[in-house]
This record gives sequence, structure tokens and C-alpha cells, in this order.
Amino acid sequence: MERRLAAILAADVAGYSRLMSADEAGTLSAVNSCLSQVVEPAIAEHGGHVFKRLGDGLLAEFPSAVRAVACAAQIQNDMSSREALDGQPIQFRIGVNLGDIIAEGGDIFGDGVNIAARLEALAEPGGICVAGPVYDQVRGKVELTFDHLGEKQLKNIPDPVRVYRVAGMSRRAISFELSIGLDFTIPDYPSIAVLPFTVMSADSEQEFFADGVAEDIITALSKISQLMVVSRNSTFTYKGRAVDVKQVSREQGVRYVVEGSVRKGGNKVRVTAQLVDAQTGLHLWADRYDRDLEDIFAVQDEIVREIVTALDVKLREGEQHRVWASGTRNLEAWECVRLATDGVLGGATEARARSTKLIERALELDPDYPTAWAMRGWLYFNEADVGGGLGTRDKFEAAQAGAFRCGHRALELDPGYADAYGMLALTHLNAGEHDKAIEMAEKAIALDPNSAENLGGVASAVMTKSGKPERAIELIKRAMRLCPFYRPGLLRGLGTAYRASGRLQEAVACYRESIKREAGYLAAYVNLASALGELGWADEAREAARDVLDHEPEFSISRYIAGLSYKNQADIDRIAAGLRAAGLPE
Repeated sequence: MERRLAAILAADVAGYSRLMSADEAGTLSAVNSCLSQVVEPAIAEHGGHVFKRLGDGLLAEFPSAVRAVACAAQIQNDMSSREALDGQPIQFRIGVNLGDIIAEGGDIFGDGVNIAARLEALAEPGGICVAGPVYDQVRGKVELTFDHLGEKQLKNIPDPVRVYRVAGMSRRAISFELSIGLDFTIPDYPSIAVLPFTVMSADSEQEFFADGVAEDIITALSKISQLMVVSRNSTFTYKGRAVDVKQVSREQGVRYVVEGSVRKGGNKVRVTAQLVDAQTGLHLWADRYDRDLEDIFAVQDEIVREIVTALDVKLREGEQHRVWASGTRNLEAWECVRLATDGVLGGATEARARSTKLIERALELDPDYPTAWAMRGWLYFNEADVGGGLGTRDKFEAAQAGAFRCGHRALELDPGYADAYGMLALTHLNAGEHDKAIEMAEKAIALDPNSAENLGGVASAVMTKSGKPERAIELIKRAMRLCPFYRPGLLRGLGTAYRASGRLQEAVACYRESIKREAGYLAAYVNLASALGELGWADEAREAARDVLDHEPEFSISRYIAGLSYKNQADIDRIAAGLRAAGLPE
């Protein structure tokens, strides 16, 4: 006998007795056809399995509530297009519950199953009812709306059950992430999210300091291959909000959550941190550190050690040095780097100029600070990158040389610094050195396997443009899993990788989804027009081309493809041909 938590889907045919009395043989044939051709394939597609067939229905188990509800929505959508039986449509009622079950001898029992069956009876023909815990899990993760039906007293269930009815179902019911095969369920190895640390004072200027502490902890943990560590870009969406660790676990797909706070006063700092098992609510470890401000780096190292110990994670050869190499012990240099980050990663010219001054100040304070050297390299890379408006080849080559120089200096100081390899990968790509770019990108991935930035932005661009689009697709999906609240740029990157691999319809879906989430980004409209043109979907391609010209009236194919850094000329030729087919000007 095994007891576990599972999502249970119960489905049966509405009005089955009436249909049988009218046409027994025809009903049996039609229902069996629906079960074998619609229901069971949908269950298998979403990772479930049928554990009991009931004649006019079935019971199925899923590893997550999201998968179960997505499956239910697909079943009802697909059934709505099936032909009726002598004018009477075959319609299923579906109930979904998340609860404790008992597995024995190939069968499943318990209130988790019974409640699912009772919910199915509450559903309308063609409808879905779900229990409160299911709603809590899927809200915001599937494109469905829900009506709250209140608490219902279900037959033979002692306590009332919070019930929701799925409303407004459509073909878009399944979330985009599920449609491309992303799985946000909690993995079977340690997974962790570090929340932004709370500032325990009214001084808003201390926010960047507290953010830096949390980010450094994320950076250190992300280098451990036996952990899954959610990206800062995803966990920092909770900044300034009170959230429950169970919500974080549900939305980020992790088991463990780190919370903390920082209070800085004069030359003293107090840091608190705790590690929580979000599934049980148990505090696995907690501590408070009252130290001199200069000891903040030692505090960060101690917190990481305590987390690794609490989770019983074994570091592989070489990881220990990389995890606890903090880079600098100069607090002012560290603060300069923290303040410069946004301008390094992008932004207006003024922000980049300010960041350059901050990074150069950091290097004056600590000439052996690898992070500062890598970030100075990124600033040079941004100057050299295609579309930077430098105007002359000399300026481009000078910026490229600066990026190479800074990246190699960072690696001299810290040979295991993944971000330096990532920057060098893109710099080699800009130089047309594709094989070297791949080598650098793979090193960045190996050294920091949890870096969504290296996986999604750096390595994927290198792989796509170097003739390895399937590898790019794999890396981008890993990046999305590590950053569930990812930016639409990853969708554009995924679309480009799909297009390069010849999977044009999947590319179109990605570009359209990226535009839905972030309208106004020119590259998305250009890529969409090219993919639609290559598919031969003339009307839709022309519409996308109009969007391109609305955003960039001076757009030309020749100027656009001149900035592409693909290894294979055939890739560039296909893009250009697609743009011509869409009707864009040469």
C-alpha cells in the first residue's frame, strides 16, 4: 500500500442511460470511440495514466493539477467538434481534484478519488468542475476563467469542499508553455527559489544592498549542478509583496524557498535567512548574523554553506571553489558593480555611460575583481554589437578588442567564471568565429548550469546562428524552466531557433505569443513576416509586413540581413526569401 499526493481526473458521459435506451449498440460504439480516440490520447499527452475504466467513463491520475486541468480542457474542446450520435452529442462531465490517495494492487482509492468523482457529477455536460486546491495550483497557469460556486457538501465527504467551475473555455485553454512541452512540476532533485531580501529600515537606498546580497546567494547556488535554482528575474517579481512560500513553490515549481532580511546601520549589518520546505512548511534552517559591514561576503558564504548542508547536496570536483569564490572583498567595489548592473545589461546611452564610470571605479578599487572585468567586457560588447550605431569598422573592431581583453582578464583571475565565457561566446559570434563561440558557450553552460541568462540569451543565440538550432531549442526551454516568469525575448529566441530548424509553424506560434506579451518589438514582427512568407501564408505574411513598416517605415531587407551573423549563408537566404514573399522592400 502506497499513500501519495496526486491530481485525479474523473470523467463520464452525460445522459448515458438515456443514450443507451435509445440506441444501445450505437452508444457503446460512439462512447468507446470517444474514449479511445479523444480522452485517453489526451491523458497520455499530458503525462497522466488511466487507472480505472468505468464503461461510460474513467478515472486518471496526473503528476500535477496543471496537467490534469489542461487535459480536461483539451478533452472538452476536442469533444465539442465531434459528430453527434443521431442528433445527440456525446458530452463528458469532468471533475478534477488534488488530494491524498492510496495506491494498492494497481488501483487507487481514498478521498482524493472520491471527491473527483463527486465534482464530476456537479459539472454540466461539456463542463469541468475543480476543487479549491486545484484552482489554487492552476490559477494564472492555464488560459481559463473560473466561477466560484462556493463550498459544497458532497455525498459521503465529511467536510465541505470549495468548488470552481471552468468558464469561457476555448481552443486557447491550454497555456502556451504546456503547448511547447514545458513542465513546471517540482523535479525529483533539490529545487530552490531565493526571494528578494527584505530591507528592515525606512532607508530606500539600502534596497540595492539587500538585492545584491540575495543575488549573490542565487549566483553561488546556481553553480551547483545537483540543484535547480530559479533565476533572479523570476523570484524578484515578488519584490515588495507579501507572498506565502506555498505560492512561490506552486508558481516557480520548486520545493525549497529561502527568505531573508537585511538591516544596515553605520558600519554594522544584520542579516537573517531561513530555508523552508514549502511543501511541508517546515523550517529546515534559520540563522541571524550580526556583523561588521565588511564581513557581508563571509555572511553570504555561510548562508550558502548552510543551505547546501541542509539539503545534503554533494559538491562535485571543482564546484566548491566556484561556489565560494566571491570575487572581491572590497565593499565599495562590490557596491559599484551592483549599481552598474542595469546599465550593463541594457538601457539608454546615459545609463551605459554611468555604468562604465562605476565599473572603472570598481577596477580602481580592486584591479583583481573578475566580475568587474567581465562587466566592462559586456559594455564593450554592447558597443560592438550589431546595430550599435558605431558607424565605422575601426570603432567596431576597437570595441571587439576591448571585449576580448576584458573577458580574458576575468578568466585569468577566475578560470571558472561562467559569465566571462558567455560574454566571449557572443563576442566570437560577432567576429564570425562560430566554432570558438560554441566552445565558449558550452563552457559557460558547464560552469553555471542554472544560469537562465547564459542558457537562454547567450548559448541559444550562438547555437542558432552556428547551425545547431535543435541544441538552441533545448537550451531555451531549460532557461524558461529556470525562469518561469521569463521575458518575451526568450520566446523570440525560441521562435528563431524553430525557424532555423525548419519548424516554421512552431516559430510562428512563438513570435505571435511574444508579440501578445510584448507588443512593439520590431524583431518579432520581422521574424514573423519572414516565417509566414516562407510558409506561403500570403495574407498573413502581408499583414505582418504591414506591422513591420508601421514600426520601421524605412525598413529594407538588404539592411536587415547585413546585420545577421549566421554561419550558414543558406539561413540568411531563407530569411531574406521569406521577407520578400511577405512583400517587404529590398
